[in-house]
Amino acid sequence: MGAGHGAALSARYLPGGTAVHRLEPHPKLVAVLAFAVVVVLTPVQAPWAPAAYAGYLLAVLTAAAAAGVGPARLLRGLVVEVPFVAFALLLPFVARGPQVEVLGVSVSQTGLAAGGGLLAKATLSILAATVLAATTEPRALLRGLERLRLPQVLVQILMFMIRYADVVGGELHRMRVARESRGFTGGGLRGLRILGATAGALFVRSYERGERVHLAMVSRGYTGSLPGAPAAPVDVRSWALALSLPLAAAAVLLTGMLLG
Repeated sequence: MGAGHGAALSARYLPGGTAVHRLEPHPKLVAVLAFAVVVVLTPVQAPWAPAAYAGYLLAVLTAAAAAGVGPARLLRGLVVEVPFVAFALLLPFVARGPQVEVLGVSVSQTGLAAGGGLLAKATLSILAATVLAATTEPRALLRGLERLRLPQVLVQILMFMIRYADVVGGELHRMRVARESRGFTGGGLRGLRILGATAGALFVRSYERGERVHLAMVSRGYTGSLPGAPAAPVDVRSWALALSLPLAAAAVLLTGMLLG
């Protein structure tokens, strides 16, 4: 497998020695989930909502700075937000209610608030998840999910997905090189037929590889769970550091509700 295809998933992780990097994964998972819950609970129609979103943004950017996660990494993480952006931009034009002019265009005031709130909440949650992904190795995240009592079957499915995504990606790359070396350009109905055959072949090869891996695991005594090292307890200071992000967000939310 070429270097350009190996460790594609782990490339999202940024090695470092910050306090955020050294935290155990499950407190960080709880912190990001709690932060997202606080953000989602913010009422979009409240007059203080924009100020609350600004406070949340300051909190998550502070966490990113403490973890050594730069703006470029944060912006790359926002690529997954594109569907939310499209939906948020559409809401002011399809929602009903009082109309307001924005740049000479009449849009729904309710839809504008809902779209802006959706975009703000999605952006803040994705930024927090990006900091988590940049400071925690994928396998450590799986250990954290296991510590949080996620069903063992789901943990193992995610583990194999991470481990073999690069393998399947490398297989797809080799098949593409083989097609192009034979003059394939991908146009017309003939190109669709070849791409369909490629997808079928990739599925068969992946399925056969999975069967061989499972047979090898069973022959080595696999019984449905994988052995792991005993987990070390997490001290109170680590939990306090991890939960500082959602606690700061909760303080912003509470302040807005009291002053609003």
